[in-house]
Amino acid sequence: MVHMRQNRSSVAATGVGVLITVLLAACGSSGGGAPATAPLQPPGLGDRDFPSGAAAPEVDASEQPRSTFAIDVDTASYNFARRQILDGRQPDRDAIRPEEFVNALRQDYPQPAGDGFFVVADGARPPRTHDAAGPVRLMRIGLQTRAESPLDRPDAALTFVIDVSGSMAEPGRLDLVQGALHTLIDQLRDTDSVAIVAYETRAKVLRPMTPVRSRSFLHGAIDELEAGGSTNLEEGLVTGYRVAREGFRREATNRVILLSDGLANVGNTDADPILEQIREEAAKKISLLGVGVGSEYGDALMERLADQGDGFVTYVSELAQARQLFVSRLPAALAVRALDAKVQVTFDPATVDSYRLVGYENRALDPSQFRNDRVDGGEVGPGHSVTALYVVTLREAGGDSLVAEARVRWLDPRTREARETAARVTASALTGDFEDASPRLRATYAAAYFAEVLRDSRYGKEVRLSDLAGIAEGAFRQTDDAQVGELADLIRRADRD
Repeated sequence: MVHMRQNRSSVAATGVGVLITVLLAACGSSGGGAPATAPLQPPGLGDRDFPSGAAAPEVDASEQPRSTFAIDVDTASYNFARRQILDGRQPDRDAIRPEEFVNALRQDYPQPAGDGFFVVADGARPPRTHDAAGPVRLMRIGLQTRAESPLDRPDAALTFVIDVSGSMAEPGRLDLVQGALHTLIDQLRDTDSVAIVAYETRAKVLRPMTPVRSRSFLHGAIDELEAGGSTNLEEGLVTGYRVAREGFRREATNRVILLSDGLANVGNTDADPILEQIREEAAKKISLLGVGVGSEYGDALMERLADQGDGFVTYVSELAQARQLFVSRLPAALAVRALDAKVQVTFDPATVDSYRLVGYENRALDPSQFRNDRVDGGEVGPGHSVTALYVVTLREAGGDSLVAEARVRWLDPRTREARETAARVTASALTGDFEDASPRLRATYAAAYFAEVLRDSRYGKEVRLSDLAGIAEGAFRQTDDAQVGELADLIRRADRD
């Protein structure tokens, strides 16, 4: 158990890195924008037809050449599955989202010169160990934002909504949150401000919006946190948004940050009624970030709250490299590069027979919504990468035949003007052998199909875990990236189970 006051610096090696990383890559805007709107789902896609854990099927390119989705930078699914595997448990297949496995990995995409994205499109043949019929190809679409110095970010107004119910007494929950908050308060600027709301059966405002220069006042509130009672997440979040609105700073980045195991049992315990109460506040430039903790975790509730609260969610347990993350991934805390970002990949039916996007099922949009700026997309912070992996079945055409155009659209964070950029993919870019592809692409494939196996989709039957582990290990040897090495180890552990 981590003791909050005795050893604050050691806490950074468990939870601080991820908590800070959530704030750094923060989704949401420091200014205005369109109201948060639930993504509308195209026929045959989305939550109703494909519940959590189910994979969308291949799409006939001649019937629907456009694949459209809102960007998602969540990583909670991967981090929670990691926790379960390390605990010797089988991950819940309904909580497996392949895009979050993929986006948990670092990439090496070039950065753009300004706000918005640099778009990368590449691919390869699948590995020889992949059981696929016909001219199947892997196609990776990568998006990268520009990193930023922390000195350039706007001030932050952060409202922490902290679950202190009885379930948070488990080691690795409230103690981790307290230690992370203590360290965060010490790292923030004097000109930032923080409010603290705690909730169990009822919610309580421990500190209204307070300048960080009054650190001792904030540290004292964190020390007051004690677990007990039921979990009224609804009252906690509604109270947190009220406090955030009362302390709203026009020129700052305003966030509500929910820290919880997501196991609500008092008040409304479904996301939709809670979202109805906070939707107006989210539209007023206050976005929601979720930080999940605990060996038992309400993944579905936390993910939906964050997605529809114009934010995102991650999951925290124990991360060996959290201190390194804290130092190296502190680029421009809380700044934002792109608002309401969406991707549309248009396939050429003359070259492509069918395609499948791995993951993003609950972020799918109707193609007509791509340029509808009232429809919510994803918000992306500085230095962040987003990756989408497609499995494409080609027709006979090859060479320089066009396979697809990948286009991303977003709102400029300062002017709120819509911008777009794109990259084209030809068949020749997808014909290289898998073994010769970049190690980052190979790691992306291993992560995506590891998720397919864990969620027991029919596509997971096309691969073997031992082969995926070998692919990840090979990528690790070339990148020396500890994240990729960890992925290989997790696949090996899952294979033994």
